[in-house]
Amino acid sequence: MRITWAQALSWRLRRQFLASDGGSTGSPATVGEVVGRLGALPAWSGDPEYAVRIRQGEGAAGTVDRSLRDGTLVRVFAFRGATHLMTPDSAAVHLPLRAAGRMWERQSWQDFYHLAPGDWPELRTAVREAVADGPLTLPGLADTVTADRRYAHLREHLSEAGTFLKPFFWQGDLCFGPSLDGQPTVQALADNSRWPGLPDLDDAGREAVTGYLSAYGPATPDRVHYWLGEGLGAGRKRIRGWLADLADRLTEVEVDGEPALVPTHLAEDLAAAEPTDEVRLLTGHDQWALGPGTADTAVVPPTIRAAVTRGANLVTVGGVVSGTWKVTGSHFTVTWADGGGASPSRVEEEVARVGRLLGKELEPRQADG
Repeated sequence: MRITWAQALSWRLRRQFLASDGGSTGSPATVGEVVGRLGALPAWSGDPEYAVRIRQGEGAAGTVDRSLRDGTLVRVFAFRGATHLMTPDSAAVHLPLRAAGRMWERQSWQDFYHLAPGDWPELRTAVREAVADGPLTLPGLADTVTADRRYAHLREHLSEAGTFLKPFFWQGDLCFGPSLDGQPTVQALADNSRWPGLPDLDDAGREAVTGYLSAYGPATPDRVHYWLGEGLGAGRKRIRGWLADLADRLTEVEVDGEPALVPTHLAEDLAAAEPTDEVRLLTGHDQWALGPGTADTAVVPPTIRAAVTRGANLVTVGGVVSGTWKVTGSHFTVTWADGGGASPSRVEEEVARVGRLLGKELEPRQADG
């Protein structure tokens, strides 16, 4: 099966709810559907609220906060050790991959935190018991856990949302809770009624690979490794094994001469995709670029990679990042990259849509490239 990158990106736009027809069903996607399909949304940067609403066809404001309150979404440490918004199901699939490296067993961790690998099970129990009655601020967590003198030396590390706390997230013990007087809190992940628990590592890995290819495919094994290996530390050997396990459920396609993979049940839909010249206005660090990575030249041309990495707002044309945009007052300004550009009517149509989403009428302007 041979297709072009223009076809592939058009199909990917639909899979990520960025096509004008709303994606797979044509009806507005729910928050859970959007975030579940993408796998994760960065909470450390960008604008997760905008990222969801632009994929819902101008969904209602406040949707992310409501979804965190009702448990549709959780906030956890995940890809590259940073905070992400995920559905409970997606967190259950991806967190075991992050935990697989067991970095808390490294000698450097043992020396720095004065904890042997065998100390962790009881420490994890103490942390779970500390949040059993509800969310705690980090100083509150530290006070409760260090009441046991064995853990008194960990007070400083438990009091901040830093490296030491991350394994408790990766192993399914904690997630972030609602802020309390401006301070972050942590709570038991198991208190979320939607939390399914952690699956077997290999089951999780196969599901993570399939999920990635369903949203960011067609993709090469190197792109899968970028997301799950470099992003979660799953390990190239494990990823090769999961891809081999899925061989009868994946189809190899040729995209402008380059072999890539897509789930077999989606291959027919991919083959039928037609190129598009639709314009989309995305905020910085959107999953459209983060999922394949800024080194993927099919999505991010080299001439604009620095701006994408920096977190500039993105203008995509047919799925290719072709420029950046900003809003100053009521003025919308687009700056095209070398070789970038789009039909003025397409730009105006998308600017009007973004204006409705932002609740203001925008006047388009074009800056020098």
